Amino acid sequence: MRQSLWLSLLFVAASAFSLGITYYVAHGAQRQAIEDSLTQDMAGFRATPSAAALAALVNAETAETDPQRRLLSYRRPGGRVVAGNAAIMQQQAGFRVVALGQEPVEITGRFISLSAYIHGGLLTVAQSAKPLDDLRQTYLRVVLFSLLPAIAVAVFGGVLLARRSARSLAGIESTLSALTSGDLSARVPQTVGREQDLARIGRSVNRMAEAQQQSTDALRQVSADIAHDLKTPIQRVAVQLARLQDTQGLPEQAQALADQALEETRGITSTFQALLQIAQLEDGAPRSRFEPVDLCGVAATFAEIYEPAAEEQGRKLALDLPGVPVTVVGDKALIGQMLANLIENALRHTPEGTDIAVSVRRQAAKAILTVRDHGPGIPEGEHQNVLRRLYRLEQSRTTPGSGLGLSLVAAIADLHGADLSLSEANPGLRVSVGFGG
Repeated sequence: MRQSLWLSLLFVAASAFSLGITYYVAHGAQRQAIEDSLTQDMAGFRATPSAAALAALVNAETAETDPQRRLLSYRRPGGRVVAGNAAIMQQQAGFRVVALGQEPVEITGRFISLSAYIHGGLLTVAQSAKPLDDLRQTYLRVVLFSLLPAIAVAVFGGVLLARRSARSLAGIESTLSALTSGDLSARVPQTVGREQDLARIGRSVNRMAEAQQQSTDALRQVSADIAHDLKTPIQRVAVQLARLQDTQGLPEQAQALADQALEETRGITSTFQALLQIAQLEDGAPRSRFEPVDLCGVAATFAEIYEPAAEEQGRKLALDLPGVPVTVVGDKALIGQMLANLIENALRHTPEGTDIAVSVRRQAAKAILTVRDHGPGIPEGEHQNVLRRLYRLEQSRTTPGSGLGLSLVAAIADLHGADLSLSEANPGLRVSVGFGG
């Protein structure tokens, strides 16, 4: 929009400058032609041999001259006009021109004059400046009826094109923003960017998004297939290990190995289960089960569930809820699982004896669910990394877990269109999920 207005202003300035130069040149040429004509007339009068001959020539010229267009006046030193068709008399406000004849008539309008002393008298030759006035009026009409409408059309057209281009760019920008936010299904509408260049850019963005979505879908499908195909045999291994564990007379060392192998197998099964659940969430299937959910009720339930585990570690699980229900639309079981993952992460990755706080509040149009701990926190540069699948911080590699807890939280939040944010609590980590808004 701004560029279009600048171009329109540039067009206006260029047009006005061009018209001004043309008027200046035409006006100068017209005035020069009048002055040359006066100079030529004066040269002819100078060629007369005497004052009487000059007076006779002036009278002869004025006999066929309209005083409104051409003035001739020959005066003696005493001021008496002896020849001509007009008398030029000086007064306080300037000069007054009177046409001579049976009834003297005052002449108005602008004249260009040339005077010279010839044969003892002052000869004045003047021509009307009406051609110059007509030229000025002509250019004013050009400005009013040609240039100004052209400028208006140019500005109006420029604004329309700018707004159209701005809408096209906004569509492309919106699509790119959605793609960078993880919505790989976003596409530039075909109605956006009908201009050749913008349309080509829009098609390129769509091709890029299509390729990226296909690659991501293929990767997700491979991950889901692997998790699905390996889940069953690993469960069978777990069953066999459980049978081995129950075998009578098993040596103590073998019993310990069976217990350890069974525990590891259960962890692998849990990891595959989480991967499959994330894949289902990304497909959006659970949206069909959405219904009104009271966040306060969910938070109270899970705080009660995890309070004994917190007390065993010498912790206090604080709950901060408003006095009225805070309702969102979603899947109650998934929201509960998300809260459970956040509480378990806080219990697992913070020192014993540190407190955990769960709160729900309404902020403008959003419902905010927050879990805050008093542990070492997560470096700010790692906030996005910990949301990736199977990603674990160095200090967390020695603790139980698969690195899918926060990934599952992110998938559930994304399914509900909620904003997930991690921030420093000084000390500790604050994880907030904003629903709605």
